Amino acid sequence: MHAPSSNRYTVVAILLHWAIAGLILFMIWLGWNMDDNEARFQLHKSIGIAILFLSVARVLWRWRNPPPPLPDDMTPWEKRLSHGVHVAFYALMIGLPLLGWLLVSTSSFQISTVLFGTVSWPHLPFTEGLKGGVVHDVTEFLHSKGAWVLIVLLGLHVAGAIKHEFAAEEGVFKRMIPGLFGRPHSPPPAQGYAIAFGGAVLLFAIIAAVPLMKSSPSAPASPGTTGTVPADEGNWAIDPAASEITFTGTYQKKPFSGTFGRWDASVLFDAEDLDSSAIEVEVYPGSASTGTKLYDDTIQGGEWFDTNSFPAVKVSLINIAASADGGYTAEASMLVKDQAINVPFDFNLTIEGDTATFDGRTTLSRKALNLGQQSDPGGDWVDDSVEVTVKGSATRKE
Repeated sequence: MHAPSSNRYTVVAILLHWAIAGLILFMIWLGWNMDDNEARFQLHKSIGIAILFLSVARVLWRWRNPPPPLPDDMTPWEKRLSHGVHVAFYALMIGLPLLGWLLVSTSSFQISTVLFGTVSWPHLPFTEGLKGGVVHDVTEFLHSKGAWVLIVLLGLHVAGAIKHEFAAEEGVFKRMIPGLFGRPHSPPPAQGYAIAFGGAVLLFAIIAAVPLMKSSPSAPASPGTTGTVPADEGNWAIDPAASEITFTGTYQKKPFSGTFGRWDASVLFDAEDLDSSAIEVEVYPGSASTGTKLYDDTIQGGEWFDTNSFPAVKVSLINIAASADGGYTAEASMLVKDQAINVPFDFNLTIEGDTATFDGRTTLSRKALNLGQQSDPGGDWVDDSVEVTVKGSATRKE
């Protein structure tokens, strides 16, 4: 049974109406003022998804709580026009966010989406082979033109409400005013809370869970066993609590830094026999933490480390030699996404008894490692050079 008819909307319908209206007006402004601004672009996507699910809730609420009938003194063509505008509004409130989602999913840039800096949001699952193609171009056209249609409909909606409010006929604007102002009668009793909001929240939760289900594979049970130095042949044990691997770079001319939370190492080192010394490290990029979720998600993405397909970066320190300044030089042979690259690596090592402390650094090129080369090949957003620093301590094995 539906709720009985009334000449006012329910309180929930009123709140949803004004919340969505406010977000749409802000989105119109944001769409014109977000070029080359990553924070506003992410906010645009976040608000778009919010409008999508608020609109789903509003459609379900409308189904369970039909709106009041239009005034009897409205002409038939006015009623048809009003009905058509409302139908088009609902179609656009749901269709435009879906088009935006498809637009981001098919973009060759593949920029991660993090809703309000908190919730990772997946790309649409069927778009893997559609990046940067005709589907993207058509979607971009529809999304852009649809926004203009929405603006026109908004103007018609407001004009119609003002016309009926100040004409001789019974006004309709007061039906959507919250509070006591202009309220001739109480709103009808409401029903369908669980269907409207429970359905929207459940749908949101299912989609938001997708990135969690696609988390990177677990690290090997026995660390350090995939390189040339098996774990049981190393003569030094790294203290993970006192050691770290960090990275620093520049994004939009602002520095950023992060830490890899998970990595394994096997060390065979003898200062008297450097030719036989070798160090194997496996770093898990999926554990990278920068303090900004958007960056963390982007690092794991397909055009960056692609952690779903390649959970580990393998590094072998070879050709270790003593340097003139009392430190050591080495060659870091890296395997990133099945692509090999060698870079110089300098480090200092101090051994006192059975305890060693170390620190070292190298500079990596994103281009050489094929990281972020679809969206930012020229380093316009993220600088091509990224510095990696290691430091910590180790204990000699008995």
